[in-house]
Amino acid sequence: MVGVVESLASIVKVCRRSAVGKLLPDALYVHRSTLPQLDPSLQKLEQEARAKVPQAEQSTLVKFNLLKPKLSFLFYPEFDSDPHPSLKKTIQVNVETGEVAERNYDQTNNPPLLHRKETFVANDYPLYPRFQHLTQQEETLGLLTSPQSIGTTKGWQQRLDQHRVAFIDHALVCPLKSQQLPSPAQPKIERHKAAIVRGNVSKPVRLAVEAGLFPSNTTYFDYGCGHGTDVEYIKRLGHTSAGWDPHFRPNTPKAQADVVNLGYIINVIEHTGERRDALVNAWELAQKVLIVAAQVLIDDQTRGVIAYGDGIITSRNTFQKYYEQEELKAYIDQVLGVDAVPVALGIYFVFRNEAQAEVFRASRYRSRTRAPKIRLKVS
Repeated sequence: MVGVVESLASIVKVCRRSAVGKLLPDALYVHRSTLPQLDPSLQKLEQEARAKVPQAEQSTLVKFNLLKPKLSFLFYPEFDSDPHPSLKKTIQVNVETGEVAERNYDQTNNPPLLHRKETFVANDYPLYPRFQHLTQQEETLGLLTSPQSIGTTKGWQQRLDQHRVAFIDHALVCPLKSQQLPSPAQPKIERHKAAIVRGNVSKPVRLAVEAGLFPSNTTYFDYGCGHGTDVEYIKRLGHTSAGWDPHFRPNTPKAQADVVNLGYIINVIEHTGERRDALVNAWELAQKVLIVAAQVLIDDQTRGVIAYGDGIITSRNTFQKYYEQEELKAYIDQVLGVDAVPVALGIYFVFRNEAQAEVFRASRYRSRTRAPKIRLKVS
């Protein structure tokens, strides 16, 4: 083994300028997938050490020690699947003497575990975005502070218990039951920030107007009206129009109306029970038609979001629940006991009178071939 790298100082120098791996004061850790990207001298050192360790083919990480002339093979069998895999075994090779030492962690109830998995792999590793997103979530909630206390299974679990969080695969979730419990890491969700300042009518209300749901003397109520753009738009059309919002118009009485709009509300409510109540309450106010709209698509779930309950918290501290189109219909139908009519992506009309619903369905079928397709972005 002597002569692979001239000295420990040479090993340290080469490791410190490595473009891949996680560099700590005492060692460079690299994932096995990055070995071809290492400096040739480190590749040769690893290969000669590997020749003395038949099990090295199953190792996950390689550790280049910067304080001693030693190289270690670390075994994390669940590296890809477990968000924080625990160490199962290490095999250490003395690069000067060739001596091999093995240590197993199978029998310990508090093995070391990994954080920041993306730091061990290269940027082109298939799971790199998933690992990086997980770290971003944990940093946002302050889970990675005082790293010396979270390097083992018990220490990490204690940190999770303190912050009342858990994992589903690589998604960090805040269980709904923790809503009733104080927690220093409890995200403050600011729903009012989800209200968009629009320069024009929202797509759900515009489609309702275009569908002829606002004949003369139609009354309108917006349940969760935000800044009130739709309320003012309907007023300008000559209809009685009002809106309630818990943040912007909390003192407006909730009133029954022919058409009630619940536009992009249920997807910003983080509590499932409260979400259901909003849908039910809005339906009780609707005399003829309830408009229900919710976000159904997301362009990038790995950018600035935190998994929370059954949705995400955005970088603006708002909650979003993104539905599949059919999932949204099934939810509306199940909660209200209706057959909601799909109008556009994420937009449904719920008719109080089933005969009116059938007339509407028939009219949409007849006009489908001649009506221009609406391509405007969902507001």
